[in-house]
Amino acid sequence: MSSTQISEAPATMKKRHGRALSISVAQISPVLGDRQRNVEMHLKFIHEAKSQEADLIVFPELSLTGYFLRDMVPDVACSVDSPDIRKLVQAAAPADLVLGFAEESTQHRYFNSALYASGGQITHLHRKVYLPTYGLFEEQRYFASGNRIRAFDTTRFGRVGLLVCEDFWHLSSIAIMQAEEVDVLICAANSPARGVSGETVATSESYTRMARTYAELLGALVIVSNRVGFEDGLCFWGGSMAVGPGGETLASGPHFDEALVTATFDPADLRRGRLRAPLARDERLLLTIEELQRIKRQQYED
Repeated sequence: MSSTQISEAPATMKKRHGRALSISVAQISPVLGDRQRNVEMHLKFIHEAKSQEADLIVFPELSLTGYFLRDMVPDVACSVDSPDIRKLVQAAAPADLVLGFAEESTQHRYFNSALYASGGQITHLHRKVYLPTYGLFEEQRYFASGNRIRAFDTTRFGRVGLLVCEDFWHLSSIAIMQAEEVDVLICAANSPARGVSGETVATSESYTRMARTYAELLGALVIVSNRVGFEDGLCFWGGSMAVGPGGETLASGPHFDEALVTATFDPADLRRGRLRAPLARDERLLLTIEELQRIKRQQYED
């Protein structure tokens, strides 16, 4: 992962200065292909979040570039230790930070990536594993797929998992997060409005349903950061949210408008949720591995 240093931290979620933890989700409308304008937008939202004493600031998928980049990817991509990213990571400190960007690796491959930073240092990089290439999506034409889904330890938020949009739709990602025993699951998304369900956007309803289900199954805080605005004739619906381990919505953003969505979370709720439904305790991981190996053998035999 380039020259980025990964720091270790105890996997225990702690209150900061005796208070509940504060999460600010920056529901922004990035300018397509204009990284410098988006950097300035990030700085504005970071300043506002820090004025509210945020412990964690979360931006959406590809927040530095916009989504439908196509042939612009090589022009707007940057390395994980680029000056723009260093500026934002340092500006967010002492708060933790999640942002999305088009990453150019040292081998000049391009990834749809998200990073987690703490204390002015990048501590984790996730490269989107599941690249949608169907319907209106064509990510595999322009990005390489990541090959890891891993949790990591943080100082204030315990063990954290970070996924990017389509990763959130795959049960394999959530199974890995459960095996990793995450305290917090973050999804950085660029979800356009598709379909209507009653009086709401169907994709909004899907994300809400998944976030609540995963929160209960994992006994974890689930954070979804989704952008707003228009690109290529498509509308992004926003609706960012934080969901507690009991499936309760702690905060939700408006549909279609920029907003800084703020949620407070008491780490003691993790204990209460896991006492109520000790699903991770009862998970039979070795059985899962054995059955997957059996399925793999059968597929090769066929």
